[in-house]
Amino acid sequence: MKRRDVLTAGLVGAALPLAAPALAQTAPELRWRLHSAFPRNLDALYGAAEMFARLVGEASDGRFQIETSAPGSQAPALLDAVGAGGVEMAYAPAYYEAGRDPVYGLATAAPFGLNARQQNAWMLQGGALDLFNEIFARQQLYVLPGGNTGTQMGGWFRREIKGVADLQGLRFRIAGLGAQVLAKLGVAPQSTPGPDLYAALEAKTLDAAEWIGPYDDEKLGLNKVAPFYYYPGFWEGGAMLHFWFNAQKWGELSKNYKAIAQSAAAQVNVDLQAKYDARNPGALRRLVGGGAQLKPFPQEVMEAALKAANEIYAELSAKNPDFKRVYDSLKAFRNEEYLWFQVAEYTYDNFMIRARARG
Repeated sequence: MKRRDVLTAGLVGAALPLAAPALAQTAPELRWRLHSAFPRNLDALYGAAEMFARLVGEASDGRFQIETSAPGSQAPALLDAVGAGGVEMAYAPAYYEAGRDPVYGLATAAPFGLNARQQNAWMLQGGALDLFNEIFARQQLYVLPGGNTGTQMGGWFRREIKGVADLQGLRFRIAGLGAQVLAKLGVAPQSTPGPDLYAALEAKTLDAAEWIGPYDDEKLGLNKVAPFYYYPGFWEGGAMLHFWFNAQKWGELSKNYKAIAQSAAAQVNVDLQAKYDARNPGALRRLVGGGAQLKPFPQEVMEAALKAANEIYAELSAKNPDFKRVYDSLKAFRNEEYLWFQVAEYTYDNFMIRARARG
């Protein structure tokens, strides 16, 4: 059976499945545009938008067509375009809008927040998706989860970081709420787009830059212009990306088309992290084999950053009711998750990592 037959049969109704020819007779033809925040050479990220468009087209027998495009450095303006109806959809992380409202940052990843599995559980089973869609509706936006990168790397540095003092005045490309945390420690956050990171590091207008992880960092060539590769990216323990819809356009979709779009987004949500989990190990081997100096952030830096993050969360919660409501939900969910993860997940992973080290 073809994938589109499975999707069509499963989505249209369990009791009386609607055959593809019947769907074709009743469903309208739609032509939408989906703008990605990422360039085409970042195949995992740009490919997520392409995969969504392909799945929707296949499941609708070609009646719901979505054209993808890559606006590159215009990414931060994408959600404005979607909300205004200039384009029907976008694929981007919410934290590109954290400067407008910090609550957007929580939708992607909070410093010292949730890991990828926990972020997904919070969104889909912990009520977070409903909270975010209630807030985003004010900008005429509707959102569905669209994948996760997993815990990201801490980035590429032109000089070694031995303590908090080494962060003073550091020109560091970093996005989202992590930028606010590191600014509190003396970093000068920069918003350089991904495609420009190599040139900025080479020209020494940046001292450091974080992007995602080994697979994408290797594609950008960041190891060639900054030797020290730090981990973990504590500001993105599980960075979620999203499919953004114009709320009116979403509301006008038929139940069948909404179900098809939801199913396609759910498949991308699983597939993207699977890609990174499968591809990062080999890329990390190649980077280290090529001379990258892999280093953990010093404990002093981690502790200072955690303290700064908690101070920022308290400040933002005191003046932003939406942020407080969402962060309180995240914090409570995180506490429950780690109650469970420390029992089974952490114990198992820790044992297996040590067993691997013993050979």
